[in-house]
Amino acid sequence: MDSENIQRSQTALYGEEVPRRGPSSANRGYSGMKKDSPEPYEDSQALGILKQLHDQQLLVVNSRRRNGLILYKQFHAEFAGPGSAVGGSFDADCQRVLPVGNLSLIDPETSDERQRAYLIRRQWVRLTKQITDNPVPLQRAQMILNQFEQYFDAKTIAQLPDEAFALLVGVLPETIRKVRDTADRVDIGMKS
Repeated sequence: MDSENIQRSQTALYGEEVPRRGPSSANRGYSGMKKDSPEPYEDSQALGILKQLHDQQLLVVNSRRRNGLILYKQFHAEFAGPGSAVGGSFDADCQRVLPVGNLSLIDPETSDERQRAYLIRRQWVRLTKQITDNPVPLQRAQMILNQFEQYFDAKTIAQLPDEAFALLVGVLPETIRKVRDTADRVDIGMKS
């Protein structure tokens, strides 16, 4: 009965059956998602990945690329960076996904690869936890933006919605916007 309900809700979510995607079709990355788009997760690539996560397929974010996946859970978001495991039983509760950069997901072939991917995912979670341990929301917002700037180019970061960063570190989207606006003003001042 539960699997029947899950199937119905997934069908309602997707509108129609989404074909199962292998690692090669996930390599395209996300294209043209705007930070002000009301529902950037409704990208066909994101829906395909979400289907794989709901099917509890275990994948690994390709460690040879600057890419990652923001996983929206019920009350927070998690970032799975290069080398991280995604899927399996850990992300079955994922509600939306947001590919970051030129996303490439691969199937782990050995138990060693799976174990290493789990350890890397744990490191990304710990990094985010260190940021969220800071009690000052503006500082958390600045720290998560700084962290992403170390891994991704400015264009990629600009395309990510404030909501994604906010859910990663437990702040309001307006707090992220405030930090971004301040950074934009500083950049403009440095150029003049």
